[in-house]
Amino acid sequence: MSADKINILYVDDEVNNLHSFKAAFRKDYNVFVAESGLEGQKILAENPIEIIITDQRMPGMTGVEFLETIIPLYPEPIRILLTGYTDIQAVIDAINKGQVYHYITKPWEEQYLKNIIKNAYEMFALRKENKELTKSLIRANEQLEFLLRQKLLS
Repeated sequence: MSADKINILYVDDEVNNLHSFKAAFRKDYNVFVAESGLEGQKILAENPIEIIITDQRMPGMTGVEFLETIIPLYPEPIRILLTGYTDIQAVIDAINKGQVYHYITKPWEEQYLKNIIKNAYEMFALRKENKELTKSLIRANEQLEFLLRQKLLS
């Protein structure tokens, strides 16, 4: 896998959708596919993933349930919910429980989805940069406090 490409995990119980997604996006991204939430969890444990796209209606575990289970261990990836059904409760749950960045209805349009992925990655990168800047600021503050204490003691 190329290090300069975004890592995307696509979870969908429909194998044809997985093949279509991989065929459409593999040139631009490192695409990982999973047929279930459990399979998606295994991929997350083994690979750094920046963006997660999941279908909502899957047997065993819905997309929102999958996202809800991974947030404690993998809070950084940007999450996108994809569904062929317009279910307002799924939208509400996606936002409240799955912390979803975007909700897309099937069938997806390739260029539109590429734009959503691009925007999602920009958010991922900004959050990562913000986290690093915050760590830097905390370290600098600790150093200043140490120097101030040293000056006060001397």
